[in-house]
Amino acid sequence: MSAAAFVLAINLFVALIFAAAFGIVAAYARSAVGARWLALAYGLGVINPVLEFILPHQIDPRPVQVAIFASFLFALSLVVIGLNRHYRLTPPWRTLSIIVTGSMLLNVLIIDMPRDSLLRAVLYQLPYFAVQVVGVVTILRYRGRSALDLALLVLIAVSALQFLSKPLLAAWLGSGATPQAYIGSTYAAISQSVGAVLLIANGLLMLLIIVRDAMAEMSARSETDKLSGLLNRRGFEDRANRLMAIARRASMPGAMVVADLDHFKAINDNHGHEAGDRVITAFADMLAGAADQRAVLGRLGGEEFAVFIPGANPATGRLYAEGVRSGFSGLVMDQLPPDHRLSASFGVAQLLHGDSLSDLLRRADAALYEAKKNGRDRVCVAEVDGTPQLAASRRSNASADRASDSTEIRTSPRRSGP
Repeated sequence: MSAAAFVLAINLFVALIFAAAFGIVAAYARSAVGARWLALAYGLGVINPVLEFILPHQIDPRPVQVAIFASFLFALSLVVIGLNRHYRLTPPWRTLSIIVTGSMLLNVLIIDMPRDSLLRAVLYQLPYFAVQVVGVVTILRYRGRSALDLALLVLIAVSALQFLSKPLLAAWLGSGATPQAYIGSTYAAISQSVGAVLLIANGLLMLLIIVRDAMAEMSARSETDKLSGLLNRRGFEDRANRLMAIARRASMPGAMVVADLDHFKAINDNHGHEAGDRVITAFADMLAGAADQRAVLGRLGGEEFAVFIPGANPATGRLYAEGVRSGFSGLVMDQLPPDHRLSASFGVAQLLHGDSLSDLLRRADAALYEAKKNGRDRVCVAEVDGTPQLAASRRSNASADRASDSTEIRTSPRRSGP
């Protein structure tokens, strides 16, 4: 067995292993859509070394030559599609279709050119380079790139460049007088060895990225409240604790806003749990829509919500709560009578030096209790000494709030999960 044949055998088994690995990930992590395409890509990649072993025994090698070219080109294209699917990007179907179709026609046209022709070698390798460039562009389009994603970008770029180097290597070493003699050439041994290294490196890195993101998504799901789409209590406490630690280190202020829907039990009792669920989702959407990107939002249970806003002082927290309160009070829902008025009460507390999350929530809850005690549908701010102080929002000015709204908001039923 020649050196190239030995490496081809290794490539075959490596492709099988990666096809199985990506297939297992796709089966257990249903959200890992990209893994399905990568499993298919490596499965198709198994065909390539098999065809290379068959080639020396062919009287007319051209059909197998075309099949070798096509199987590898399609496998590379499937990898690009898999990356796009994984990164939640639209695959470049048109670009890949043009490359694949044009490349297949080109391969048929150059198949009878002299094997020692540099032009033939360049035209043969160019489609592989083009597909790899599309892969590089895919990662560049993905805005959430991490160090691993950048490492994959570099690795794919190296893979693309090695295809451009192959014509020069073939011209220098010779790729065999005939297609059947290719597998015994020094060029084949070097080409297949470099390909094996890149095959393993790319496969391992893509597998690592997909497993990483699948685990992160599963973790996020375990911390997400399905009804509201916000963090559940565990997720909120974890994120809020981390942001509070960052705020303390940076000597940055912070505000906690807690909210509770008024008379929510009556909505469930009188109009059904579906109506109650719609109210929960509508309120969660309003909280999220009014918050900036730094804020952490959670549904702590039932009709109770919390929002931690790093960098906010009590006045900022109160303005945020007032905006949500005013908007929610003017909300009209299809599941409730037209004259049914929704309302929520809010408590706001400032992050103090030495505060734990429970300390901050306790003061915000005390302010919320004060808002409930004083008639609901209002915002109460806990002062630095812990004494709750009512903000300017009263039920008596609710009509003024509604009058200031230029439009009435109407919601339609939406799905109950995120």
